[in-house]
Amino acid sequence: MSDGTTVWSSERGIGALPGPIKGFGLMHVAMRRDAARLSAVAARGASGSTAELADWFGRLRAVIDWHHHSEDEILWPYLRGRVPGFDGSGVLEEDHEALDRTMRRVAGVLGSGLRAELPEAAKAFETLVRDHLGHEEPVVFPALAGLPVDEYLRVERRIIQSAPTQVMTYLQPWMFDGADPDAVRAVSATIPAPVRLIGRTVLERRYRRSLAPVL
Repeated sequence: MSDGTTVWSSERGIGALPGPIKGFGLMHVAMRRDAARLSAVAARGASGSTAELADWFGRLRAVIDWHHHSEDEILWPYLRGRVPGFDGSGVLEEDHEALDRTMRRVAGVLGSGLRAELPEAAKAFETLVRDHLGHEEPVVFPALAGLPVDEYLRVERRIIQSAPTQVMTYLQPWMFDGADPDAVRAVSATIPAPVRLIGRTVLERRYRRSLAPVL
């Protein structure tokens, strides 16, 4: 809570978030977006390839898995040592464990080809994503925003550098998918120019092809 009355949230976009944490907010926007995409595909009973949908979900799962492990292993310990009263344990870690279980369930349904079970599994996943971010953002965003910009960016670089190759080659186009142009410009300013170029070209084309099962 930034001023005693305002709760920072990415629920309706990242325009109100302080500049340095807009990238963090965009990841949360992308998680909600793709959880909703999965629910929509499951609800309409699409007849497309289950294997292709499983591949798409596998990429999403890898990003979320990395995001949460980087929080548990890098961000929460850092903030506990830096921000008085911050605690990333308890409900946030419990949410991460619950999301792991829910993603395993979705992956299991897709792997088995039992599409009839997908609507329930997908809706449970979407609900948990939204609930978790509702728990996390009011606690984490103010803590991040309270850090000096250069300090926050150093921590952010540590987190990004912890990403496996599969995530790194997916992350930029995934974050920017459907994002407001102002948000894209703000976050792009923190990305090295060569990485931005690859993200806008080769990786963007690959990403767009991967969306076929959910569009």
